[in-house]
Amino acid sequence: MQSVHFTAETSSNGVVERDFTVGEIPGTLWSPATANATGSSGSRFDRAPLVLMGHGGGTHKKWPAMTGRARLLVTGCGFHVACIDAPGHGDRPRTAHDEQEIAALYRAREAGEPEGPIVVRYNAHLAERAVPEWQATLDALQELPEIGAGGPVGYFGLNMATAIGVPLTAVEPRITAAVFGLHWPDALAETAKRITVPVEFMLQWDDEHIPRASGLALFDAFASKEKTLHANTGRHKELPRFEADGAVRFFARHLGRAVTASA
Repeated sequence: MQSVHFTAETSSNGVVERDFTVGEIPGTLWSPATANATGSSGSRFDRAPLVLMGHGGGTHKKWPAMTGRARLLVTGCGFHVACIDAPGHGDRPRTAHDEQEIAALYRAREAGEPEGPIVVRYNAHLAERAVPEWQATLDALQELPEIGAGGPVGYFGLNMATAIGVPLTAVEPRITAAVFGLHWPDALAETAKRITVPVEFMLQWDDEHIPRASGLALFDAFASKEKTLHANTGRHKELPRFEADGAVRFFARHLGRAVTASA
């Protein structure tokens, strides 16, 4: 098993941000700064639940939305939050297949043609590559004393990160709660039927790319006894920022930490 190798560290407003690699996978881990020199786990940081956070297509692990959501989870609940670059994104090189699919997406966009079929196909390909990478990353992170092997784990990912997170959650029993949304059901509905952990699902009612019925079909496919639909008016990229606050409360309920007033 490969270990976490930390490569850089910064700290601000009670949040410590550490860049790391697991083999060739680059990632970032956000953690709450401790008041003492060592946390309760004997490391520099307190033992706390972990949230795995995926980024959207065309972005990366430190995209502003990722950093903002991570800081909410750290300051609001005291969680550790990890995000890795998906294949072909951020600090990772693109393959010839990546370039081909991205070019096809841009051609469809310029021609005013539907993007969904290309995005669904490409995201399914990325998920095949990313799921084992996330599992290897989780293995390595759980070797850290501040996370450990027995603590609860959540997953938070929208758009492309839902395409990766649904198959990951379906095969990974360590994930006990998940937030998904903003994706087509085509390649995911059958897999979603195998997911029984609590789910919060986000949908944009006026999404110009994902028909309303398609978003509802994916939500309906989850076999979870506890699943909540958060539907907001607006287009695909107009998800209200307050939904990140709702996700913090969701993970606080299911991973076992109280939300502080600052969240």
